[in-house]
Amino acid sequence: MDLVFMRFRKVPPGLIARSMIIATKAGLPSISTSQMETHYLANGNLQNVIKALIVADKANLKLSFQQATAIDLAGRDVLQAVQVSVTPYMIIVPAIMGVSLDGIQLIAIARVTVRTNLQRLVGGAGEETIKARVGQGIISCIGTAKSYYEVLENPENISKKVLADGLDSGTAFEILSIDIADIDIGINIGATLQIDQATADLSIAKAKAEEKRAMAVASEQEMMARIQKAKASFIRAESEIPIALSGAFKSGRFY
Repeated sequence: MDLVFMRFRKVPPGLIARSMIIATKAGLPSISTSQMETHYLANGNLQNVIKALIVADKANLKLSFQQATAIDLAGRDVLQAVQVSVTPYMIIVPAIMGVSLDGIQLIAIARVTVRTNLQRLVGGAGEETIKARVGQGIISCIGTAKSYYEVLENPENISKKVLADGLDSGTAFEILSIDIADIDIGINIGATLQIDQATADLSIAKAKAEEKRAMAVASEQEMMARIQKAKASFIRAESEIPIALSGAFKSGRFY
C-alpha cells in the first residue's frame, strides 16, 4: 500500500525501495520510508544522503539522518563533506604580503590542511573565510617580527602562532595544520618610505626657498620704486628753485 500511495504522491517507489535496501544492508539505524519520502519531496538528493551515512558509519563519525538531510537541503554536498571529514584536504592560501618592523616586505605562501566539521557544516563559513583568516594571521605575525631574518630563520613560528589563534571558529572546517610553503623577500618598504619622505622634504625646502627669493625680489623692486620716486621728487624740487628765484627778483623780495 505504501508503494501504491507513493505513486500518487509522485515519489518513485524504486528509489525509495533501493535506498531502504542499501541502508538496511549497510546496517544503518532504522530509517523509515516516510522520512525518505519527505526528503525526496523537499528536492533533496536521497541517494547522496544514504551514501554519506554509510561512509560516516564505516568511519565511526556521528552523523544522523536528520543532520545529513539538513546538510543536503542547505545546498552542500553531504557525501563530499563526509569524505573530506574522513580524508583531510589542503587549501592553498594565495601569496600574502607583510612588512616586518625593519621595513622589509615578505611574501609568504601557506598551505592549510583541513577536514570538515560535520556539526558546524550547516551555517558554517567556507574556504574563503579560512583563507582570509590565515592571511590576516600571517600578516600580523610578520608585522610583529623585529627583523625579516627572524621570519626567514623560523617560519614555523608563524604556523604555531596562527594555528593557536583558533581561526576555524565559526567555520565548517577544522584546521589540522598550517604550513608555510615559501617565503620570498620583496621590496624595502622602509627605505622607499624614507626616500619618498626625503623627496617630499626637498620639494618643501625648494618651495620655501623660492618663496623667500620671490619675497626678496619683490622687496628689491619696492625699494627701487621708492628710490625712483625720491629722485623724481628731488628733480622736481630742483626745477622749482629757478622759478622761485625769478619770482623773488620780480617782487623785490630777494635778500
